[in-house]
Amino acid sequence: MSKQISQVVMMILVISAMAERIQSLKLNAGNWGSSFEVETKKETVTNLQFYFHDTLSGKNPSAVQVAQPIDKNRSFSTLFGEITMADDPLTETPDPKSKLLGRAQGLYASSCQQELGLMMVLSYSFIDGPYNGSSFTILGKNSAMNPVREMPIVGGTGLFRLARGYAIAKTNWFDPTTGDAIVGYNVTLFH
Repeated sequence: MSKQISQVVMMILVISAMAERIQSLKLNAGNWGSSFEVETKKETVTNLQFYFHDTLSGKNPSAVQVAQPIDKNRSFSTLFGEITMADDPLTETPDPKSKLLGRAQGLYASSCQQELGLMMVLSYSFIDGPYNGSSFTILGKNSAMNPVREMPIVGGTGLFRLARGYAIAKTNWFDPTTGDAIVGYNVTLFH
């Protein structure tokens, strides 16, 4: 029994020593890549609240359809296959004339056959205050007909470089005739 305990202790010491060396390992892949240790600092958590104005109607829409399904009758209820390019204003309040904070630029596509589910591929870029020149990116599903939905944040630039987090979206106003919408966002970023 004593011999077994000493073998277990020895194995733990060997594994501990190996783990220490592996953690401090510096890798070099020639001219195309290298890995190195970085001293980490405490993360910053940023919370943002703003409104997204998606306007499909009128003389100057902020979002336009760029592709549609071949058989429009088959996917009418979910718009499955439709792709829309957006350059939507982000404002401080639901009022479209309120202070412009930035723009959501990219595309969203109807990617679900059983519900109105949009694949969001948008960069939320800011032009005001301390976040001027910074952006974060959402890449994920937006179940648009749910009153509240959560979407993943997968990266960022500027102050939000290497950001991750989530966005909670809640429809503030929607016109079913035109598809125009105002959506409130509450965003939590870790960077």
